[in-house]
This record gives sequence, C-alpha cells and structure tokens, in this order.
Amino acid sequence: MLREWTGSDTMAFVHAPGPDDDKYSRGVVALRTGSAQYPGAAVLGVEAAWRAGAGFVRYLGGAADAVLARRPETVAGPELGRTRPGAWVIGSGTDAGARSESETAALREVLSGAVPVVVDAGALDLAADASAPLVLTPHAGELSRLREDLGLTGSGSAVDQAVQTAERVGATVLLKGSRTVVASPGEAPVIVSSGPAWLATAGTGDVLAGVIGAVIAANPGRPLARAAASAAWLHGRAAAIASGTGVGRVGHPIVALDVAEMLPSAIAELLA
Repeated sequence: MLREWTGSDTMAFVHAPGPDDDKYSRGVVALRTGSAQYPGAAVLGVEAAWRAGAGFVRYLGGAADAVLARRPETVAGPELGRTRPGAWVIGSGTDAGARSESETAALREVLSGAVPVVVDAGALDLAADASAPLVLTPHAGELSRLREDLGLTGSGSAVDQAVQTAERVGATVLLKGSRTVVASPGEAPVIVSSGPAWLATAGTGDVLAGVIGAVIAANPGRPLARAAASAAWLHGRAAAIASGTGVGRVGHPIVALDVAEMLPSAIAELLA
C-alpha cells in the first residue's frame, strides 16, 4: 500500500526564520525558465519561489521584463555573479524543439554541477545526461515522451512508471496528476493528494516547480524526494485554500497565480 504524504510529514521541511537568519540562509533559488512564447511560466515560478519562503531569487531566463514587473525584488541578469544558489529551476515555459545551441549549453552547465536542479517541461530531454542531483517534474504526457527517449517500455501503473524512470535516470521523479507520485531510487514511492481538482488548470505546474526549488534551497542536504513531496503538499494545500475547497465545500475555479498567492497561508497553517 502506497503511503500518503501528509502535512505532518511536510512540517519537517517548513521553518520559520530565526534572529540569526538572513536572505541567504533562508534559501537562494535560481531560475532559468520562460521564453518569448511563454513568459508567464517564468513569472509564476519566480512568484512561487518567493511566496514559498525563499530569501533570494535570481532569474536568468528570457522573460526578465515580465518577471520584474511582477516581482521587482528579484535579481535578474544573464549571469549568477557571486550568487550561489541552493537550487535551480529550469525548463518551465520552454520548448526543447525551439532551444538554441547556446541555451542548451547553458542548461547542460547547470545540469553538470553539484547544486540540485528541478527539471521541468522543456528541459526534461537533457536529464538523462546530467550529473547534478535532480527532481524531474513531468505530467503524464511528458513522462511518456521521456520514457520513449530513454528506451523504457511497458504500460504499467503510473507509480510503476515513475519508479522505473527514477531508477533509470538516477533521479527523483515527481509525476504530476490528481494524485501526484514521488519516486526516488532506493526509497519507497509516496502519493500526494492534498490538492483539489480545481488545481487542474494552466500554469500550476510552473508554480509547483518554483515551490520545489524554494523547499530544496531551504533544506540543504535533505532528501530531495521528501523535499519535493513536501513542496507538492504545500502546493495542493494552497490550492485548496485558494479555491475554498474543504469538508462539505465544493469550492470554485482558480488560476495558477491564486495558488502562488495562497502559499504563505498554507505555510502559516503548518507553523501554527
């Protein structure tokens, strides 16, 4: 029987800052996301990283104007400078088929480092050759394409496919869906189902990637699968708050930015 990841589990990965904390100790997240076609993905991921408690967010993608218009506290530019991230988020809002050689080289450099990387959407095709610690965040269609690229066969259950893919790549796989599966080599997979059905709307995956980056950065050295599951739980709980879903309440439609904006409320519940 698969274990359900709970709020009690998530509490171990959510911390209130103390008097000795600064913006760097709270977690530094770097994002290389978004594109001219999908600038909103960058905005949503950056917003989520901030709302999930990151102390410093650096943006290095091609949608800096949109990001800064929404979140002016973000540091944007083509290079990291002296910033040392605790986690990277790459691929959201990008298309591997339209990626330039220079962008591919930049992503490969990130994936060859020692810093954990959240790999989403348009960067999933590069995961197999990476040496950095990874959290892959495909939805069902992306997982199917990734498995085809990896030469993996068999239809199996979603859990079986996530586990097999995680073992093949040597990375944590977070398979997004109504019941999110988190699998990692050598660990029992878990299910996260804290989110309401209203969460099935465009852009919420971009929000989730930013939350995962923030949780990893705030918990250096902790198991990536557990950090990713905790981020997924927070993401689902924020969606439940945003949609008004609860016992006896059906709730109402939401958009992805609503989820990001309710992350502080979800965190406050845990801290209380």
